[in-house]
Amino acid sequence: MQADFSSDIAEMESTLTTVEKVMDVEELAARVDELEQKAADPELWNDPDHAQRVTSELSHVQADLKRVGDLRSRLEDLPLLAELAAEEGDDDAAADAVAERDSLRADIEALEVKTMLSGEYDQREAVVNIRSGAGGVDAADFAEMLMRMYVRWAEKAGHKVEVYDTSYAEEAGLKSATFVVHDPYMYGTLSVEQGTHRLVRISPFDNQGRRQTSFAEVEVLPVVEQTDSIEIPENEVRVDVYRSSGPGGQSVNTTDSAVRLTHIPTGVVVTCQNEKSQLQNKVAAMKVLQAKLLERKRQEERAELDALGAGGNASWGNQMRSYVLHPYQMVKDLRTEFEVNNPSAVLDGEIDGFLEAGIRWRMREQQAADS
Repeated sequence: MQADFSSDIAEMESTLTTVEKVMDVEELAARVDELEQKAADPELWNDPDHAQRVTSELSHVQADLKRVGDLRSRLEDLPLLAELAAEEGDDDAAADAVAERDSLRADIEALEVKTMLSGEYDQREAVVNIRSGAGGVDAADFAEMLMRMYVRWAEKAGHKVEVYDTSYAEEAGLKSATFVVHDPYMYGTLSVEQGTHRLVRISPFDNQGRRQTSFAEVEVLPVVEQTDSIEIPENEVRVDVYRSSGPGGQSVNTTDSAVRLTHIPTGVVVTCQNEKSQLQNKVAAMKVLQAKLLERKRQEERAELDALGAGGNASWGNQMRSYVLHPYQMVKDLRTEFEVNNPSAVLDGEIDGFLEAGIRWRMREQQAADS
């Protein structure tokens, strides 16, 4: 066991040292000091939005610094743990050492994945749009299952989710939904989920119990910040207001507070009905519209580069993941080949393995395109 541990520890030491260099631990510590000074300024809260950004960044930078520090401490303690287990010849102690080794390796690899989020918008929060596709009521039900999956994942990880809009289907499920996952790096993390998701199961809506294949589309956008050059003239946006409604047509409130924005030049449409105030819904809808137009601009620029031979094909194909509930149980990512034989756990939010595999796959694709 000692020899195996020495090899494993050396490998983890190499990976963690690389992670520390990429994260620049000294720069992180300096940033914590800088943000703590800003947070201590009694005038900070004169601008609540700025204060919120400062305190949020401070919290996350402190968490990153603590995370890498804790991993370093655990790695330094691991040889002693293995040595004591070997000296005592205790099976329980040996099992504890192996469990800590495996846990530490997984935690270091998870942090390594985060260092791969270095794209232009990867540090942003994420706007997630889910739309039901082919498959009728099963597709609408699948769209709702996917929304629950992402919300559960975010809740388990401590990320706040803010729902902007839900459009319910007539019989069951969702036609579409839009929500924001707050916290830094949510766009970089969740952007690998973009694409068409496919569900195969015995339809609960088919009285003959037949197998049904249905589809749902996931779109992930970076939240637009003030520094982004996306300006939308008022005369290019049509604003429609209507009454918010929930499942089965039940009235959410008695005023026309829901807002639909149509960008006239492109035909892009967004809606928001989460807030009771029409003004709040308009502000939220404008954020989503800006995000969509920013992504449209990025795709146009990428297409121009591809036409000039300056970049690889960014398309991931029509289907990126299959969720099979019958005749066998499996969720498989068609790009990374990562698969899990427990769809219930995946649909309950346990998608970290898919996210990490997707981020590593994207990194390899980018490296191949650049070479």
